[in-house]
Amino acid sequence: MHNFDSTISKLSDISDSELHHYGTEGVPFPSVPELREIVELCSSVLFPGYYGRAIINGAIGYHIGVGVERIYEKLTKQIMAGLAFSTEYESLAALRDAAHRRSMEFVDRLPELRALLATDIVAMYRNDPAAHNLGEVILCYPGMRAITNYRIGHALEILDVPLIPRMITELAHSETGIDIHPGAKIGHSFAIDHGTGVVIGATAILGNHVTLYQGVTLGAKNFPQEEDGSLVKGIARHPILGNNVVVYANATILGRVTIGDNTTIGGNLWVTHDVPANTKLFYKQKETQTV
Repeated sequence: MHNFDSTISKLSDISDSELHHYGTEGVPFPSVPELREIVELCSSVLFPGYYGRAIINGAIGYHIGVGVERIYEKLTKQIMAGLAFSTEYESLAALRDAAHRRSMEFVDRLPELRALLATDIVAMYRNDPAAHNLGEVILCYPGMRAITNYRIGHALEILDVPLIPRMITELAHSETGIDIHPGAKIGHSFAIDHGTGVVIGATAILGNHVTLYQGVTLGAKNFPQEEDGSLVKGIARHPILGNNVVVYANATILGRVTIGDNTTIGGNLWVTHDVPANTKLFYKQKETQTV
């Protein structure tokens, strides 16, 4: 039998490597299945009857109460895992208290989150003539799935929960092909039509009543580097979109540029400069002669 001692020894030598995580005793590692269940539980209390139990009848208070308790219990454990992954606390008790506080704050914000998502649902319904009712938007539209995960992730992001928000938005990314960083700031009545290939960077800011079509990228134009060649972290590098902005399919907007209110960006455009309010920016096709 082949002797693997040399391979094992080399793989065990992690003294100079960041590609390992010791973990914290008594704290589980962040769990993708658990986070997926938390998102489904959130959906069941935000959209009762559409997720969770199919028929809730008159027991809606009980149904939501059970869901909220389960969200709080499961989310606390996952927040603990995220905090332990990124932050050192003096004791396990301090880590647990920090996770409980953040979990309670998140649960307290669920009504506000629901009100915000309601504006997104209405915006997507009004934006798409193929939509028959709001229920179809909630259940069928990948854009709604991605926005829901983003809103949940962003709520945790602003509570200074590490790692977990990004994991939640990446769940939607893998399911829908829509990549929204939880750090982005997006106003109410947000609509994504079709959605596949949409990318919204971490420092992007979107106003109210913004509509994006498939393939739209709100990305960075350049990446300043540290002396060691690594990229500078935390700088504002993604676009700012005002209110009532529409960006059509496969348009790319790069850098910290501002797209003014009531502006329409046509499909397949590459935009790296500010665009004034009330502008319609389209690609003008060259005239061709037919023989």
